[in-house]
Amino acid sequence: MSLRHILLHPDPRLKKVCDPIASVTPEIGALAEDMLETMYEAPGVGLAAPQVGVMQRLFVMDCVKDKDTAAKPMVLINPEITWTSDESNTYEEGCLSIPEHYAEVTRPARVRMAWLGLDGKRHEEEFDHLWATCAQHEFDHLNGKLFIDYLGPIKRQMITRKMEKLKRERARG
Repeated sequence: MSLRHILLHPDPRLKKVCDPIASVTPEIGALAEDMLETMYEAPGVGLAAPQVGVMQRLFVMDCVKDKDTAAKPMVLINPEITWTSDESNTYEEGCLSIPEHYAEVTRPARVRMAWLGLDGKRHEEEFDHLWATCAQHEFDHLNGKLFIDYLGPIKRQMITRKMEKLKRERARG
């Protein structure tokens, strides 16, 4: 396992639709393990493959925040949303590709997703609360959408400018 570099917005790869994964291979398993390690180290609750420069439909998440509760790492390959609730929920979202920027985003409160697991089998589960928000946020990444795309143009532009400045500062060392 190894840590992967997380791309920062604006990076054109973060705006691209990802390709489906043809089959679950040992390389996909290794990618998922690297992504989980990277997500925990960051620290975050979700990470999508395009955020580490891999343009494939895969994300990982673990929304267990209580230190007394066992971690629940999940790997979702070729996920699809099969149902969303009419009820919505507003949650303050952040993103590992847009560090230190947060904004309230309204999404369906519950969502059902189907995906392939690392076992190559189809799984389906309904998520709510933070799990639902995280699953939808990461799913958006696979379609080239960021949480700031839900914001008004002025706020989105302001965050983008700050991220451009941060990238310049990091490039200088």
